[in-house]
Amino acid sequence: MPTNPEVLTAPALTGLADELAAFPALVSVWCGPVFADPAQPAGARRAAYSRLADARHYAASMMKVPILVAMYRLADAGALDLDEPIAVVNDFGSAHAGAPNFAIDPAYDQDDEVWARVDGDATPRWLGRRMIVRSSNLATNVILARVGVAAVGEVLRDVGMDDSRVERGITDTAGRMAGFDNLTSARDLAALFAAIAAGTKSDDHTYLPVAAPPSCREMIDVLCAQQHRDDLAAGLPPGTRVAHKNGWVTDVRHSAGVVFPDDTPPYVLAVCTTGGHARADYDRNARRLIARIAAASWDDRHGLTVG
Repeated sequence: MPTNPEVLTAPALTGLADELAAFPALVSVWCGPVFADPAQPAGARRAAYSRLADARHYAASMMKVPILVAMYRLADAGALDLDEPIAVVNDFGSAHAGAPNFAIDPAYDQDDEVWARVDGDATPRWLGRRMIVRSSNLATNVILARVGVAAVGEVLRDVGMDDSRVERGITDTAGRMAGFDNLTSARDLAALFAAIAAGTKSDDHTYLPVAAPPSCREMIDVLCAQQHRDDLAAGLPPGTRVAHKNGWVTDVRHSAGVVFPDDTPPYVLAVCTTGGHARADYDRNARRLIARIAAASWDDRHGLTVG
């Protein structure tokens, strides 16, 4: 443990410098404490360790976390009933005005339970949970269509996620070709997870920039129920409480979350990796790398937070 509690230290993470530099991808990392003020600009947050944290990456399924926040914020404002069923369809408007509607291929998804609801209905609360714990792409597009990209953009702005954009649904090819994209950075993801975690601690009814305290607490519970645990969570001791989300496509693997040790305050870890070309072993190696980064963060946990 550092002798000065105001000094954040991360020797194990720093010791990974050569391995991170040698990895055949852009590797971005941000690790540090959960701050009490979720409105603090992302760029002002003090890291115990960061590496290329402002580099932009394709967001992949990390876009689902600000969508989740937008959903809960609408519920906080009385504009959405999380327990009132909405239609589950596989027919979505493109971000590119005038383009035909698009659909998701069932093979490009993670959750048969959501597909079983097509042409029926489900509650936003249930869909939001499936969007996170199973990373359902169909649930994501249904929720995004309901909350709208503008509401998600407000989340990014209020948290200070200046490098991030969520502008289209998943597999909106026409939107992507027209320049609409979903982007993020390790620093921005850390800011978002810190804001959600910090928001759980307020005992009054003041609305924090990210969401009301009960909503933040429920989002943390959903993120802790994540079932894809083969990267960040895999590097932590078994049974460690971690509220996290990961995302992956070809040559992209990200993971970010809040780790809750029993012997120190919680800390935030965000890792983004983007390779330069398709490799059959990329995702496996990236998952292992993120697990090693998470293990190093655990070794450093006493120096990652103040107090």
